[in-house]
Amino acid sequence: MNDLAPLLTPEGRALLDDVRGTAPADELAVATRLRREHPAELVSAALGQARLRQRAVAKFGAEDAERMFFTPNGVEQSTRASVAAYRALRLKAMGVTSVADLCCGIGGDAIALARAGIRVLAVDRDPLTAAAARANADALGLAGLIDVREADVTEVGTDSYDAVFVDPARRGGRGRIFDPEAYSPPLSWAVQAALKAPHAALKVAPGIPHEAVPAQAEAEWISDGGDVKEAVLWFGDGTAPGAVRATLLPGPRTLLGRGLPDPEVRPVGRYLYEPDGAVVRAHLVAEVAQEVEGGLVDSTIAYVTSDALHATPYATAYEITDQLPFNVKKLKALLRERGVGILTVKKRGSAVEPEELRRKALPKQHGPHSATVFLTRVAGAPTMLIGAPAKAVTGTGPS
Repeated sequence: MNDLAPLLTPEGRALLDDVRGTAPADELAVATRLRREHPAELVSAALGQARLRQRAVAKFGAEDAERMFFTPNGVEQSTRASVAAYRALRLKAMGVTSVADLCCGIGGDAIALARAGIRVLAVDRDPLTAAAARANADALGLAGLIDVREADVTEVGTDSYDAVFVDPARRGGRGRIFDPEAYSPPLSWAVQAALKAPHAALKVAPGIPHEAVPAQAEAEWISDGGDVKEAVLWFGDGTAPGAVRATLLPGPRTLLGRGLPDPEVRPVGRYLYEPDGAVVRAHLVAEVAQEVEGGLVDSTIAYVTSDALHATPYATAYEITDQLPFNVKKLKALLRERGVGILTVKKRGSAVEPEELRRKALPKQHGPHSATVFLTRVAGAPTMLIGAPAKAVTGTGPS
């Protein structure tokens, strides 16, 4: 599909309605039927768009996804709607009324910004991608707030906008790009663009090395439903250069770095805390350890242990019942003795694959109980910690 225009015609839109929700197994029969009355290329394009819309539901929700237009890269690389909405509201709280959205893709961030009441210039150099962004602004009734421009972002003036948002391409012909200077455009260019604006936000990969974060930026790692989605570098008024934060959605819940030293290593207590991925990426495990009055099970592992159960939104608590040296036979015997038929396997610092351990250790005669096993290191030694999610305590913890 190299042109969206045919799908935007009355015939194309009617076809999109006709193929909505088509299951993969039914595509051949549907295509054969529709090609009797419509051009084969248009039918193929409609079915392809239907597949993309089905994939996009996870990011945009069914109501929006069924009206929007996508490219394969657009579905893969666009921001999840909940994350884009959070970022847009943070910009709005800073007093931003207009944003230059550079490398806008199919318009996911532009949509969130416009829904927050912010005027957007959305720029992308790829003709098909820009066409999708324009079609999406129109489909969602936001064309009055979103001006889509097909151009090279390095040649676009942004002086008349309150803020700049840059989402560089982080995928190439060989897959994901990990070097920030290999982004398109490079992170160094994006930083210079950010420093010229009153406000700016740069979306980067969550695995960005902390040493690559500019001194002028505030760094924020964001997770949604426990999955780390991105990191954002914030510049300008309303931000704190050098600050680090982890934000968990839904919520939002934000944990600010306090510059704490690494927690001490201590013996495994009654409870094990698994920090949220955004907390780990932001290097804020020490802040969680302080909140739960705990320490690390190993100096290189982001598991926190404590003798007490504390309410915190930044980590999931488990009550530990057993601590064993890594030994599959001993684990299998213990699971059989406990009547465990449902086993959740988590790991940090172990080369063993969870599915492999589950297959070897779970008794053939399944019992009615469930358990969680952590494959990790305790004071440097390969260890299995067995337990279950801790029962909730009163209170929600700090926000």
